[in-house]
Amino acid sequence: MSDPDREPTEKPTTSKAEAEAEGQWMARNWIGIAVVSILALLLIVVAAMQVTGVMDVFAPIAETETQQWGILFGLAIVLIILAGWSWTAIAQSNR
Repeated sequence: MSDPDREPTEKPTTSKAEAEAEGQWMARNWIGIAVVSILALLLIVVAAMQVTGVMDVFAPIAETETQQWGILFGLAIVLIILAGWSWTAIAQSNR
């Protein structure tokens, strides 16, 4: 069990420069997470509209349904790569 009387893992910020640097780090990382989350939600909405047949989003550039799903799959792969890059950058900036 954890001991509540132990020292905290991080010491409080003591200088203004350190506080500003930490604030910028937090803002940059949270913006990155927000962008990836918004793009993921948008991709989910587009996929849902494609599945239900509400609209053919990629019809102007892909004629068959298979091509349209291929484009959607490619966008999903790009989103996964972007998310991995973003989260790797966050993990490396903690060090």
